[in-house]
Amino acid sequence: LAFGCPGVLAVLELEAAAPGECELTRLLQDKLQYEMRLQYMKHNFPIDYTVQVQYEEVLRPSNVTRLRNGTVSEVALRYLWFHLSSQAVLRIREVLPEKHPSWKYTQELGHLFDALGKEYSKYRQTDVEAVVADLVKLVHSAGTESRRKAVRPKALLDNCLKVMRMLYWAPCELGTD
Repeated sequence: LAFGCPGVLAVLELEAAAPGECELTRLLQDKLQYEMRLQYMKHNFPIDYTVQVQYEEVLRPSNVTRLRNGTVSEVALRYLWFHLSSQAVLRIREVLPEKHPSWKYTQELGHLFDALGKEYSKYRQTDVEAVVADLVKLVHSAGTESRRKAVRPKALLDNCLKVMRMLYWAPCELGTD
């Protein structure tokens, strides 16, 4: 995917999710089970611990619904989810020392997002809607440091899972187990 290019941001042309994309989201869903999020993102952190993220890095189901109502395609929404969720995992990893009990868990999540990025890059790609391209560009730009908010690590992964289920439920037949 074209992270550093100032030009065109790309996603899959297909509205349907690719088989590899579905398999990786199933693996992510397994890794994001409630018990794992609770243990690794809440119990292994001090009480009320927060991570500083850009305001735009928090993707909630309500944001997705608003973008859908604004006629943003499902593919563009999955592209946005991928970028913001992988960024959330990076933000959490930035605060963890390697010996932290959650280090390996976040490393595994990072590997799954890396594989998902490679899966996207295998297909013919096209431009995304301007609103999504602008959000992704904003998140990856350096000048937005002042637009930060404190978010609990578990809340970041809770949103990641909820939005993933919204976007991949039908095309990948994700269950809620």
